[in-house]
Order: sequence, then structure tokens, then C-alpha cells
Amino acid sequence: MGLLSRILRRVLIGIILAITLFPIYWMVITSVKPRVDFFKLPPDWIPKTLTSDHYHAVLASGMGGQLNFLNYFKNSVIVCGIVVILTLILAIPAGYAFSRFRFGGRRTLLNLVLVSQMLPIVMLLIPFYIAFRKLGLLNTYASVVFPYLVFTLPFSMWMLKGYFDTIPRALEEAAMIDGCGRVEAMRRVLLPNITPGLIATSIVAFIMAWDEFIIALTLLVSDNMRTLPPGIIMSFVGEFEIRWGDMMAASMIITIPVMLAFAFLHKHLVRGLTAGAVKG
Repeated sequence: MGLLSRILRRVLIGIILAITLFPIYWMVITSVKPRVDFFKLPPDWIPKTLTSDHYHAVLASGMGGQLNFLNYFKNSVIVCGIVVILTLILAIPAGYAFSRFRFGGRRTLLNLVLVSQMLPIVMLLIPFYIAFRKLGLLNTYASVVFPYLVFTLPFSMWMLKGYFDTIPRALEEAAMIDGCGRVEAMRRVLLPNITPGLIATSIVAFIMAWDEFIIALTLLVSDNMRTLPPGIIMSFVGEFEIRWGDMMAASMIITIPVMLAFAFLHKHLVRGLTAGAVKG
């Protein structure tokens, strides 16, 4: 019975992996298929002919082509970098305060922070649009950075609170006895001990900003300011045609930063996501 259970478990894992990885596989082979093979029936599960034309069309967009892909990429990197930096700057002291200080309404406030994650994005689009238009910030990096912080900060605060909870107070108190202030003790003692948590938080905030579509589509109306998700849709999805090959090639390219982040930092990410669950 034990052997049969292990076999069934592995078969189930294999099926789940196949279902999960198939869209990625299809994206890869579509990006290297000739255009004439896209709608063949039955489809070619393994392409007989490979082409790099779609990648050339996408990458050449920044070198005199009609598309603006490289500019979209630059905008996404700038926006995501600012979001990650601001998220850490704001979430670290907030998470520390919730972890170390006891004050009235603390639990209620923590729950309200978590509830804010449940608000649908579309509920906030019109208020964001009106506010940034009146402030003259529409179609700027600020018009997407601040809305992204609304969604990255609550989750990051909860994550970092959990990481701070795992650090014994005795370490911080010992540093303060040696002459460190509270901020200095946090910087010298606590932050080095929650490095995996900081990396995990940064990755999560980066991915949330990197993949976001509807806010960027609504608040970045100029083509030169668009980030990758709305830029790709506006470039490759037309009224009469969808450029599947170019879209899949572009999707492969924008997936690379996330894949590299997981490849080099996955150990820290796993440690960070599990560290906060040790202690409430």
C-alpha cells in the first residue's frame, strides 16, 4: 500500500506539473514557430521549423522599428525598482513597529491593513485617475508607483512583521545596552538577521509591479510612458489581427528577469517565506 501510495503521489505531481508547465512550453514553441504554423490542425507539438524572426521583430523595436518594446522594458524596470525601494523603506519600520510595540488597536489596525489587500483594483481606478489628473501627475511614473504601493505595502508589512517576530528581543536589547539607539540596533542587529525576508519581500513586490496591467493601462496614456504589460497588448493585439509570434517572443523576454530572480535567489525566497511562519 505504501508503494502504491508513492506511485499515485508521483503521478499526481507529474500531472499537476504538466498542466502548470504546458502554457510556458506553448509560449516557448510559439515564439519560435513560423507564422504559417500557428493554426495548423493538428498542431505541431514539436516544431519542425524554427525561426528567430519574432525575437528580431521585438528587439529591433528599439532600433528604428515601429514598436516601442525596449522603451516599455525600460519603463517597467524604473517603475519596479522605485516600487521595491519605497516598499522596503516604508514596510521595514512599519513591520518593526507592529512586531516590537504594543499599543491600543494594534490587532485591529493589522487586520485593517490585511483587509486592504482584498479591495478590487477596479474600485480604485477612477479615484486614482481623478486624483492624479488634478495633481498634474497623470501619465508619469508617480501615477503608477503610488497605486502599486497601495498593494505591495500591506503584504510586505505583514511579511516583515513575521520576520521581526522571529528575532529574539534579547539581541536588540543587548545592542541597546552597548550604546545603540533603537534605530541603530535595528540596522545593525535585526536587518542582517532578516536578509532572507528582505529578499523575499523585494521579489514579491517586484513581481506584483512587473505583472500589473490595468492600472498602467489606465494611468499611462502615452506610448512612451507605458510599461510592458499594457505596451505588449497595445502593440500586438489589433482590431483585425493578433501577432501571436511577436507577443510570445515578447512574453519570453519579459519573463527572463523573473526567472533569473528565482534562479539566483530562490533559496533566500524559500527561507524568507517560511521564516515568518515560525512565530506569531
